[in-house]
Amino acid sequence: MRQHLNTLFVTTDGAWLRKDGANIVVELDGAERGRVPAHLMGGVVCFGHVAMSPPLMGFCAEQGIGVSFLTEHGRFIARVEGAQSGNVLLRRNQYRLADDPAGTAAVAASMAAAKLANQRTVLRRALRDHGPSMEPDAQAGIDDAQRRLGDAARLAAAASDVDTVRGHEGDGASAYFGVFDRLIRAEDPGLRFKGRSRRPPLDAPNALLSFLYALLGHDCRSALEVVGLDPQVGFLHRDRPGRSGLALDLMEELRPLLADRVALSLLNRGQVTAEDFERREGGAVLLRDEARKAVLTAYQERKRDEITHPFLEEKVTVGLIPHLQARLLARHLRGDLDGYPPFLWK
Repeated sequence: MRQHLNTLFVTTDGAWLRKDGANIVVELDGAERGRVPAHLMGGVVCFGHVAMSPPLMGFCAEQGIGVSFLTEHGRFIARVEGAQSGNVLLRRNQYRLADDPAGTAAVAASMAAAKLANQRTVLRRALRDHGPSMEPDAQAGIDDAQRRLGDAARLAAAASDVDTVRGHEGDGASAYFGVFDRLIRAEDPGLRFKGRSRRPPLDAPNALLSFLYALLGHDCRSALEVVGLDPQVGFLHRDRPGRSGLALDLMEELRPLLADRVALSLLNRGQVTAEDFERREGGAVLLRDEARKAVLTAYQERKRDEITHPFLEEKVTVGLIPHLQARLLARHLRGDLDGYPPFLWK
């Protein structure tokens, strides 16, 4: 099993990263703020105006440490990586399946159905934990949405073409995000969810979700590269220049567990408040620097939780799930598995 390596997140504007022996050093205004041994790192993620020395970039590429640069919004800009790993035959199988409508639909259906089922789990857990204290209208709305998600998941799993799968996935997303605000128990009007918005996010919950999705996207892309798959060529997401379609595919079934639940916990426990966000010209809402650190801590802690993998039936840390799913997908592409077994959260 793959060792659970850490990810170094750098969010402070003006930070400078350099190499010192086998260590990654972080400096700010010429003063050292921290250092970590490179052999403990699986990736480095830089947000906003963060710079890195060329020797460190080269060292990370040689050591297989992926380096991602994102905007302060969490939008992907670029990635530095070394020679591509994996068997070329695996990638050729991936491309062949991506060009096969039936094969593409089968993988996309599994991923979309798992995403919808996992979103349903988020709603059902909310009803289980907080249903009695909810207003009747809110409780009824969430209950109706979880039933709609169940129906959409079954229809997506049975669909025979990708466009139909995408249609059912869209119907489920509408039901899910239509009641997402009712899952936020904080009473502050500054934390209300007004419908999914991105590029830029237009309210605090959307800013939090977008930030977490960016973190998850980095982990999924790294997991795919480790097993030798091409992150750009997906099944559920259409090919588009500059977009990591397969990484986005892999994210779908993991968003409810690794991002949505983390966001709700942070908001409902008061760990992130309305004061932790700032509004920019044009309506964009962003997390402040100190709040980002709190979110990163919660995300990393979530990745250390243990869960029983539904297909492998063994205890694993949540942070290993992207890597395990990438390996299961590779096994399917090699022909070792008849179908791709998605991650179903129970």
